[in-house]
Amino acid sequence: MSTRTLISPAALGRTRGKVVYWGVFALVTVVFTLVFVGPLYWMAVNGLKSTEEFTRIPPTLVPHGAHTDNYRHAWKVMDLARLLRNTLWYAFGALAFQLVLDVAAAYSLSRLRPLFGKVILGMMLATLMIPAAVLVVPQYLTVLDVPVFRRNLLNTPWAIWLPSVTNAFNIFLLKRFFDSIPRELLDAAAIDGASPLRTLRSVVLPISRPILGVVSIFAVVGVWKDFLWPMLTLPDPSRQTLNVGIYSLAQGVPENWLTAALAMASLPTLAIFLIFQRNIMSGLTAGGLKG
Repeated sequence: MSTRTLISPAALGRTRGKVVYWGVFALVTVVFTLVFVGPLYWMAVNGLKSTEEFTRIPPTLVPHGAHTDNYRHAWKVMDLARLLRNTLWYAFGALAFQLVLDVAAAYSLSRLRPLFGKVILGMMLATLMIPAAVLVVPQYLTVLDVPVFRRNLLNTPWAIWLPSVTNAFNIFLLKRFFDSIPRELLDAAAIDGASPLRTLRSVVLPISRPILGVVSIFAVVGVWKDFLWPMLTLPDPSRQTLNVGIYSLAQGVPENWLTAALAMASLPTLAIFLIFQRNIMSGLTAGGLKG
């Protein structure tokens, strides 16, 4: 069966067709590369400029001199090491809770099939339609005075961890993957006497590494890039995350140091994507086909 494309094979076989095709392809690639990589380059080079060159108009595309001390001063003055430790603590704590609770929820909906399971899943997915800004006030009031327990969670890691525990999108991804696991594997485990929990631990999780990797990356990056919620719930400077801490200290440092700090804050998430980009793609497409 022939595949329909924008350009027919006959037109692509002609010299003019090849020139137009590759010319448009190169143009689109260059434009999108500049759109996405341009701000990162601008942030990195501005961190290398002197204060005088940073404020120059028109700005220079390439710094006249590489002032690498800007990064060292920003790291020390803004205490990025402490902010980085705080952010890592919050991010990997949220990751641990999500892996335990979201996997349990997705496995229950996929394989245990509880009563009203489809209704529960639909209600979870419906929460994705609610803008995040709408939930800020009720969530803040909840962590300010937790119902039943009557505890104030401000300036504690629980204020970051608890709202991120049940992620409807991650549960949907996990359930979609668990649905694609051949039923024969689970039946064989049941015949061998494995309980549902043992089946999850010994059969399902080992073959779910791609999707678990995707969920892990989403969990870490979600906490890492969040700004509004940590700013509201972590007013203590010693407990702030990287983004909030840089914003709090922005008024007291030169702008080139501030840009250098922002560049360093962006490096961990960029490194995670570059290292695990194949896992992200394979995990997102996993479970699309059964068999």
